Amino acid sequence: MEKLPLLVLKIIILQKMLNISDKRIDSKVDKSAYGAFQILQTRSVTQWLIRVMAIISILAFVSLFLPWTQNIRAKGYVNTLRPSDRPQSIQSLIGGRIEKWYVMEGERVQTGDTIAQLSEVKEEYLDPEILMRTQNQINAKKESSGAYEDKAENLVDQYYALLASRDIKLKQNEIKRKQVLLKITSDSIDLVAAQTKRAIAENQLIRMEELFKDGLKSLTDLEAKRLSIREAEAKVVSLENKLRENRNEIDNIDANIIEIKNSFQDKIAKSRSDMNAAKSEQYNADAEVNKLQSQYNAYEVRQKNYFITSPIDGMVTKAMQSGIGEMIKNGDDLVTIMPDNYELAVEMYVEPVDVPLLEIGQKVRVQFDGWPSIVFSGWPNASVGTFGGQVYAIDNFISDNGKYRVLVAEDPSEIPWPEEVRVGGGANTITLLKNVKLGYEIWRQLNGFPPDYYASSNTNEIKTKAPLKKVK
Repeated sequence: MEKLPLLVLKIIILQKMLNISDKRIDSKVDKSAYGAFQILQTRSVTQWLIRVMAIISILAFVSLFLPWTQNIRAKGYVNTLRPSDRPQSIQSLIGGRIEKWYVMEGERVQTGDTIAQLSEVKEEYLDPEILMRTQNQINAKKESSGAYEDKAENLVDQYYALLASRDIKLKQNEIKRKQVLLKITSDSIDLVAAQTKRAIAENQLIRMEELFKDGLKSLTDLEAKRLSIREAEAKVVSLENKLRENRNEIDNIDANIIEIKNSFQDKIAKSRSDMNAAKSEQYNADAEVNKLQSQYNAYEVRQKNYFITSPIDGMVTKAMQSGIGEMIKNGDDLVTIMPDNYELAVEMYVEPVDVPLLEIGQKVRVQFDGWPSIVFSGWPNASVGTFGGQVYAIDNFISDNGKYRVLVAEDPSEIPWPEEVRVGGGANTITLLKNVKLGYEIWRQLNGFPPDYYASSNTNEIKTKAPLKKVK
């Protein structure tokens, strides 16, 4: 038992466990009476199947050498190339109540067409004559400003008049002072002459007294000399007093000059203060005028905004507000307008690992939702219903969905995109990379290697511009 092979040993053990007999009974059964035995005896592989499998194998081997275009597939949606061509939401700059609608959804409008009319709801703007009253306030403030301006000009004239009067007064005192100085000089000369004359009279009196003692002169002559000396002394005293008076006059003139300066300094300071006060009031009035003018302009612009107009040519696609008498706030959307002329583009989102393989101007095949197409991603020439595009812009930052946004514009060298395509529709994109053999591509996919990258000749720029699409 120990020398039997392991497989035989296992079979014997299994027969013992299942109680299987080793006696055969197939010779006792009529196999022709049962169709199952005939099916089992029929061959499972026919010559026809072998030929088909051989042909398929040969074709599969040959297809390994067919050219294959590596690609990056991504999903996106149709948009416009320029932000100004996208659906525009028209907002109200002011809050108010809707009084009347001038358009309907689906209706075409031109630039400047009235969309809706609003009425005022705020208390400070309810006065129907608010513009006229504000203008009257502006005119009154302008008159007040003009009055203050005239007052300031008069005070300026008064200021310069005071300066001129002060200068005249000081000049008069200076002339008078010079005149007194001349008198002092003249009186000083006269005083010196009188003192000399007195000294001569004194000498003559002494000699006269000696002659009178000698009997040579009479008493009358002596008394005449004595009278002469008294007159000379009186003359000296008179001139001395006059000289003192002139000197005192000089002191009075100097004091008067100081008084004139102080007096006019006070008047000039007061005049300057009044002049500055008038100018300050004028400036305040001008500031009030500017403030009221700004308020008037705001009222005027606000009244102009009672009528909401279309800034572009397009079609009203959706009304955000409805009904008459509905209250809206400033900044609320009223309607959405789709521009007539726009330049289509496709926004596709690619994985971060594929972004380094993209470049500006790279060729892209686009399949639009709702547009019949047969797509062979590796054979773009054999695809039907796809349209040509080229990479226009690549975002430098990742989007919220974890992918990078790539903008694809229409390729002018390809068939134009269909006019039936609308903004917001879905699109599948195939970004074309390097041309390789199909076998190499299968090998790359099985091994998980990235696609091959090569730089094209139109890097970083698109020489042609996609034409504008105009809705008919």
